[in-house]
Amino acid sequence: MRRLTLAFLLTASTALATDLPVRSVTLSSAGLAQIERAGEVPADGNVTFRAPTDEVDDLLRSLIVVDTAGTVEGLRLPARDLTGEAFRGLPLRAEDFDSRAQLLAALRGQEAEAGGARGRIADAAEVAAVAGAPGGLRLTLITGRGLVTVLLREGDEVKLLDEALAGRVSRAAEALAAARSADERRIDIRLRADRARQVAVLYVAGAPLWKPSYRLLVPPMGAAPPAPATPAAPGPQARLQGWAVVENASGSDWDRVRLALVSGEAAAFRQRIYDPITVPRPELPVRIAGAVQVRPDTGGRPIPLPAPAPPPATMAARESFAAGAPQMARRAGAPDAPVGAGIADTANPAAGATAEASAGRVAFVLAEPVTIRSGETANVPFLDVRLPAERVWWIQDLNARSPLQAVRIRNASPHTLPDGLATVYGAEGPEAGVFLGDAEIRAMPAGDGRILAFGRDRDVQVSQAGTSTERVARIALRRGSVVLEMVRTEQTAIAIDPRGARGPVVIDMPVRPGATPRFTIVSQGDFGLRHEAMLEGGPQTLNLAYDRPMTQSIPFWDSGLGEPILLRWQTFDLEQNLRRLPGGPGTMERLQEMLARTPADVPGRADLAAVVETMGELRRLLDDARLKQRAYRSTDQALQRARQAAEDRTGPEQQEARRRLNAASRDADQAGAAADQAWEAWQRAVIALMQRGS
Repeated sequence: MRRLTLAFLLTASTALATDLPVRSVTLSSAGLAQIERAGEVPADGNVTFRAPTDEVDDLLRSLIVVDTAGTVEGLRLPARDLTGEAFRGLPLRAEDFDSRAQLLAALRGQEAEAGGARGRIADAAEVAAVAGAPGGLRLTLITGRGLVTVLLREGDEVKLLDEALAGRVSRAAEALAAARSADERRIDIRLRADRARQVAVLYVAGAPLWKPSYRLLVPPMGAAPPAPATPAAPGPQARLQGWAVVENASGSDWDRVRLALVSGEAAAFRQRIYDPITVPRPELPVRIAGAVQVRPDTGGRPIPLPAPAPPPATMAARESFAAGAPQMARRAGAPDAPVGAGIADTANPAAGATAEASAGRVAFVLAEPVTIRSGETANVPFLDVRLPAERVWWIQDLNARSPLQAVRIRNASPHTLPDGLATVYGAEGPEAGVFLGDAEIRAMPAGDGRILAFGRDRDVQVSQAGTSTERVARIALRRGSVVLEMVRTEQTAIAIDPRGARGPVVIDMPVRPGATPRFTIVSQGDFGLRHEAMLEGGPQTLNLAYDRPMTQSIPFWDSGLGEPILLRWQTFDLEQNLRRLPGGPGTMERLQEMLARTPADVPGRADLAAVVETMGELRRLLDDARLKQRAYRSTDQALQRARQAAEDRTGPEQQEARRRLNAASRDADQAGAAADQAWEAWQRAVIALMQRGS
């Protein structure tokens, strides 16, 4: 647009605006940044700064103004849709600002004053210079006497006579300019005071997560700690250096700011309070008189007799470790020291950070100011500590053929170390300067320990096998059964060949519900049950066992047969159900086997021996009952034959047949009585057995 003054502007505020610089930034592991801006503000001056649009929600809900000598009047900023709001109700659109002619043409009908003429705008067009005649903007105004055309040159003024409209057009132009940087907003905080003073503004906004990473320098495998370790000679140590990746996405430069890095688990929420929110309301229609509806009369119809009423319905329904624990001995044939042997002299941070701990959080405050421009990423050191360390082998997976190489460290600092990934280097000797692997450090409270695995030791071979055995621990008689309390021992044998190396091995065993471990547990956690042993260079087998209690009940009587006193041998197939009866084959042999396997000192063994003896007597009684039942059946068959013979004979032969029938009947009665007695004797013994115990 060519230069042309459009006098739409209202008088600007006379208050001074001070742009407060960033003085302090606190980055949280919750993905938030607490930003402090501070500076001197003159009397009746306001505070202004720019913030990313995405941060405005957080800024509006968390802003704090520190002004001990002044009063806060409030905060102002453009609307979220500032262009739409600024042009609402105007005869203009954003594209009308593309040229001065288009802008004035959009204001047709408005009163204006230009070139000494006053009237309503009718038209505006650019005129090129022709034949020496100057060009410019030709503005046509409608006056009381007709049309007036004014040629406006560079610097000529067009003044809208409607001041309210002029102000709105001015604000629309301002909004249009601000909309060209829609990703940020200008924040104005209005203050009132009678003198200059220091003012600070604090707020919390979303920020990229600061990401810690570690460099861990571990002692060599051959390091031998003093015995015991003392404060003067603390034993092997690891050097842990923490670095933080910090990104400045705040939209403002951080020039020598105080930077703090907070590790904790603070609750963090987002709430869209910058967006206009309209509450939906139910629409209540305008009530009008209802239409009159008439049903036509269709004449009379026969009326049926009422049916009888139906009846009423019925109602229906940690792991600390001794700082001086032994270390692994280095295997023979180690390579010469590499070029990086001086890595133990790693540079110290420019100035150590101080750790400020409070409930559930720790803040690492960098000692020196930090400068990070907007949009830059920095990697700054925040930690440099020496921790008690010990090299160990670690078996996490029992099926693995080799253990993990690991280092066990203890957090000797007074604060929690945050999660992070550690790059592990050797500190001295053949491993000096050598990258050994990566390890994950989970949050480690003060005084707590962690095992960090960074590789696998292929020189050490591991194999495992599992077995299980059972033993009787106690015997008890319950009414109608013998109860065996047994213990199953589930054993895992782990064979390890360190091939000449010495050192501790840590084994993580699973938790087996219902089973009690019989090995020493040094700690318990998400990893299961942790056991530790010392390898002395040669092959070694570690037996790690669990005891699982078991209960086995052996009933004396099969409940499917009913009550023993009601069982009648005449209607019972004894031979077919022999194995189901006390004294029959199976139960006694099983109890005899249990008795033979039970040591003499097991509680209740004498009761089991008595039951076995009783089972032997029941077998004798049952065998006697079987013999007498078979004898009865033989005599009963003879009786049937004699009865048939007596019916078939006549004369003197009939007399002899009747005599034999009488004798067979007496024999059958006697055999039946003997079978009854034998069966009842067995039944009485069974009932007596079932009444034993509690």
